[in-house]
Amino acid sequence: MEFPQQQKPAGDGKIVYPPGVKEITDKISNDEVVKRLKMVVKTYMDMDQDSEEEKQQYLSLALHLASEFFLRNPNKDVRLLVACCLADIFRIYAPEDIFLFITRQLKGLEDTKSPQFNRYFYLLENLAWVKSYNICFELEDCNEIFIQLFKTLFSVINNSHNQKVQMHMMDLMSSIIMEGDGVTQELLDTILINLIPAHKNLNKQAYDLAKTLLKRTVQTIETCIANFFNQVLVMGKSSVSDLSEHVFDLIQELFAIDPMLLTSVMPQLEFKLKSNDGEERLAVVRLLAKLFGAKDSELASQNRPLWQCFLGRFNDIHVPVRLECVKFASHCLMNHPDLARDLTEYLKVRSHDPEEAIRHDVIVTIINAGKKDLNLVNDQLLGFVRERTLDKRWRVRKEAMMGLAQLYKKYCLHHEAGKESALKISWIKDKLLHIYYQNSIDDKLLVEKIFAQYMVPHSLDTEEKMKCLYYLYACLDTNAVKALNEMWKCQNMLRGLVKELLDLHKLPVSEANNTAMFGKLMSIAKNLPDAGKAQDFMKKFNQVLGEDEKLRVQLEMLISPTCSCKQAEICVREITRKLTFPKQPTNPFLEMVKFLLERIAPVHIDSEAISALVKLLNKSIEGTADDDEEGVTPDTAIRSGLELLKVLSFTHPTAFHSAETYESLLQCLKMEDDKVAEAAIQIFRNTGQKIETELQQIRSTLIPILHQKAKRGTPHQAKQAVHCIHAIFNNKEVQLAQIFEPLSRSLNADVPEQLITPLVSLGHISMLAPDQFASPMKSIVANFIVKDLLMNDRSVGNKNGKLWTTDEEVSPEVLAKYLVLMIQILFSLLVRWLLGMKNNQSKSANSTLRLLSAMLVSEGDLTEQKKISKSDMSRLRLAAGGAIMKLAQEPCYHDIITPEQFQLCGLVINDECYQVRQIFAQKLHLALVKLLLPLEYLAVFALCAKDPVKERRAHARQCLLKNISVRREYIKQNPLAQEKLVSLLPEYVVPYMIHLLAHDPDFTKPHEYEQLKDIKECLWFMLEVLMTKNENNSHAFLRKMVENIKQTKDAQCPDDAKANEKLYIVCDVALFVIANKSTACHLDSPKDPVLPSKFFLIQDKAIHIYKHTPSIPKPAPVLGAVNKPLTVPGRRIFTKTTTASDTASNTSTNSSPLSSSTINKNRYNSNVATESSESRAQENNENPVIKNDEGKKVRSERTTRYQLELHMLQPKALFSVLSLFVTIFQEEPSQNVTPDAGTEASPVKRRGRPPKTAAAPLAAEKEGAAAPTGGGGAGRGRKRAADPNSNPSAESINIKMSKQQQQNDEGTKRQIDLQR
Repeated sequence: MEFPQQQKPAGDGKIVYPPGVKEITDKISNDEVVKRLKMVVKTYMDMDQDSEEEKQQYLSLALHLASEFFLRNPNKDVRLLVACCLADIFRIYAPEDIFLFITRQLKGLEDTKSPQFNRYFYLLENLAWVKSYNICFELEDCNEIFIQLFKTLFSVINNSHNQKVQMHMMDLMSSIIMEGDGVTQELLDTILINLIPAHKNLNKQAYDLAKTLLKRTVQTIETCIANFFNQVLVMGKSSVSDLSEHVFDLIQELFAIDPMLLTSVMPQLEFKLKSNDGEERLAVVRLLAKLFGAKDSELASQNRPLWQCFLGRFNDIHVPVRLECVKFASHCLMNHPDLARDLTEYLKVRSHDPEEAIRHDVIVTIINAGKKDLNLVNDQLLGFVRERTLDKRWRVRKEAMMGLAQLYKKYCLHHEAGKESALKISWIKDKLLHIYYQNSIDDKLLVEKIFAQYMVPHSLDTEEKMKCLYYLYACLDTNAVKALNEMWKCQNMLRGLVKELLDLHKLPVSEANNTAMFGKLMSIAKNLPDAGKAQDFMKKFNQVLGEDEKLRVQLEMLISPTCSCKQAEICVREITRKLTFPKQPTNPFLEMVKFLLERIAPVHIDSEAISALVKLLNKSIEGTADDDEEGVTPDTAIRSGLELLKVLSFTHPTAFHSAETYESLLQCLKMEDDKVAEAAIQIFRNTGQKIETELQQIRSTLIPILHQKAKRGTPHQAKQAVHCIHAIFNNKEVQLAQIFEPLSRSLNADVPEQLITPLVSLGHISMLAPDQFASPMKSIVANFIVKDLLMNDRSVGNKNGKLWTTDEEVSPEVLAKYLVLMIQILFSLLVRWLLGMKNNQSKSANSTLRLLSAMLVSEGDLTEQKKISKSDMSRLRLAAGGAIMKLAQEPCYHDIITPEQFQLCGLVINDECYQVRQIFAQKLHLALVKLLLPLEYLAVFALCAKDPVKERRAHARQCLLKNISVRREYIKQNPLAQEKLVSLLPEYVVPYMIHLLAHDPDFTKPHEYEQLKDIKECLWFMLEVLMTKNENNSHAFLRKMVENIKQTKDAQCPDDAKANEKLYIVCDVALFVIANKSTACHLDSPKDPVLPSKFFLIQDKAIHIYKHTPSIPKPAPVLGAVNKPLTVPGRRIFTKTTTASDTASNTSTNSSPLSSSTINKNRYNSNVATESSESRAQENNENPVIKNDEGKKVRSERTTRYQLELHMLQPKALFSVLSLFVTIFQEEPSQNVTPDAGTEASPVKRRGRPPKTAAAPLAAEKEGAAAPTGGGGAGRGRKRAADPNSNPSAESINIKMSKQQQQNDEGTKRQIDLQR
């Protein structure tokens, strides 16, 4: 082995060796070198720093050991021994090269299994114990030595080292840092680089060593760290260190090690939070989010300015910054509940953020915290999630709904946090079901999924599942119950559609069959998400059904009424398997079919489930159920349980067919709770079709109970009992006769409280079997109802002045209240009888309409004796208006309802009583949305613009939107509807609306500002909704329609110039509104509108433009000068872009009148003949002659051409109407009824709606004029009074008068302002 030449020692060149040690040269063997070095090591180990003589004696040897021969010796034993010597020499002399040499030797510490490891450890221990490297502070290149030392120690440490090795390394490095004048940037980088995530993951022990070192030297090194971050963050000197790009990672790690390390750095971060660079703010926000959100972090409380500055970034203009803040909130809520109050207000703002992703993450943040611990989120935070269930974006709504569902399942269903937490979020179940009211099919499907998986998990066993459903139903609020019922109804309807589709597959192939099949597919597709794709996928599914008989069998089994829940799961699995294509990673067709299967599969209800529900009901009745533990009273559980069974009896009637179930229901019939018995009867009615043939014992027990309920039960029980008998028994005629005869004989007007149930039963029996009971019913109506009841007020009502009282206040102790209820039932009885007859052969409908109209005209006090209270009058007005509306749903009766009667019915929506307006509007909407009422009744909602209550106006607008949407959708989905557009197209409501407004009793002075303003608001209320979109140039169609109306006469009173004047003025205002709303209304109309002949008479061609009287304003002069935008309180302003003069064209139009076409199964018969006022005056005539007591004829106007003047009807006329009504039902024509002479009264006030003031002159009322004086009278359903200090002429518009007007009213100037 060759060694490099050794250097000659300095001085005289003589090397002194310790005693017994021979010279060490390259001439001897390695073993001998090792042997001699060991003796040298022993000598240096024993040498003291104070031994100056020995230090001088062995100085040459020390230098000799530092020669290349030893330092680069290939033998590691030699190098190790030399290093040991040099370590002692450092202790004595500390030469620079020796330090670097020793540092390199420390790399041997890496291998703990090496035989020489103990010597390496000794070397480390020695260096640390005596702080040998501290000598280097005096050297110029000490920093290089320290950097090399630190790098070596961080690189060699590993998990095999024991605590002593780590301790000596720590002592060695900490002494250098703490006893030096400072830490250079290079040395600091050597330490900090181990904290960077990439290095941290590579050597965890080096990270721990650096962390411990920083903790020990925090007081010394903090200044150096602050200087580093100051240069990088504030001064932007990224070149000072290679770690500049990792500053935020380093800050996070240093904060986790010891926040004191960053005492001077945090203010610099506050400066960075306000940077103009969005990306820079984002990086700082990400860092601070980790610092504030870290567990056990007290930064928010210790540094409030920085915390407040950070919270301000929740409102940052940069979207990613706001998003990062929201994500941070989740960790903060979970780790620092005390900061929830600070975060709540900022999360509230972000829950309304315009960015979908941010609103989504707000929900995720709150839900994640809630799932960890419900106490972490307050009610306000949960309220934000509740709001987002109605978000405009589906992704946000879905996240909110699913999040709430998960919380409900965890805390309410599984009770993981006790009853207190369950009570805190008990509202979730109601809120989730309320979402089923939304129009989006996606929302409905998700609610169904949530119900099946989270609220009543279908995976539970039957008893547990039904217990969950039983008590859930008992705890739901009214609207949630309705939503759940609607959900089952929709699912049942969809099952019916699928069944009809499968039935069509059984028929031979034909064009008609294909058309019918296509219609079913379209109907099914409407109940699935993404209707466009759903139609294509349903067509494909239908094709697969036609080709695969086994698939059809599985689907038939799935929708079979006898299918159990377990069978349903098997069927769904089999159908899914057949439609699965393994090679396709995503199969949207299969997903769509799954949506369909999930909706039609009976996963909750089957015969076993109904049996379990009945057992739970029995336990509640017996008092052995866990009702109190579930938070409901036994009475509530029983009642809601029966209601649940009643609903399920509609959708799953077959599941009820068992003796055990019916026995339990019979027990419910005997309970004292009227609601329970009523529900039980209805269940029998819905499910008992096979009782008579298969369950004779149940039949024999049920019949007497039903008879008893029909005779002496509550009105609702009587109704259900009659219908139940009619539905389930074969000998229903005999059964009904056994009820009818005793009831008809026992009627006694002197005991009105005992008349309600008999009248209900008689009314429904007459409707169900009109042919059998027509004759006796006629006698009852004529001889008892009219003569004994309507013609006599037997008691005086409560004069407390209230317009409405609750049902509870209509108590059995108050005789007058019973009388009111009885008369209400009377109206229903008459209507049901007529609905059962479905004809008008005896003109009984005319008389009934007269009676109902008279009730409305008299404001509820039919006899005008003022014995009835205002609240009772309100109920009677509501009953009469609803009865007319009910009759209008039948084509044969709709055709004979005169415009006057229609107007009177419509005016109920402006009644002075809030509850009357509310209930009437709800009934009107319900009938219209089901397409049961003619289109003209939609115009009634225009009158809601006058309602003084904002909520009522908003409700009416929603009703309009819904009805218009339903009609448009119906036209799109039904090709045959194109033939019936005049009765379906929403735009055709405009003629009815104009005619209705022209006959508004408050519209008496066509040129008065306030009255014109009312008309404008009513028109705007309807037209704004109609003109939201200009579909098929509908705006031009509307303009053309209004112009056509101006070329007609009012068919209600064609020869009345004042009535026609009002009609044309309403048209002028309508044209102005249309022109103000749309710039496209002046285009050519796509087709000629058709006007209803019942309301408008086409004029002679020669006089197609009505010759205005001087007081009638022409459209251009009246409205053309209005330059301001049309405004309506609470509505957006549309800038006027066209002049009203463009709307004044009155060209000739199609003269075809509107035919009343069919809606929903040909509900409306056509009537294309133009009717004259003469013929309409005869519509309500019955007997042409009525004789008085002296046998003389009454004037022919009363007997042969009697016409009800709705706004001028006197008490005598009221009794005449009743007399006519009695006469038509008399068995013998000689039986005449005359009004009591004593009932002659002074002329009554204008009927229908009260005037705006109570002090209106009677003469003005007779003429139909509204009282102009202001003051005290509060009109029924009137708009809020105008400001008496307002000056209508402030922004007035001059009206151009005709020459005749100028001659007659010279000097008079009429001014109106439609802008106020």
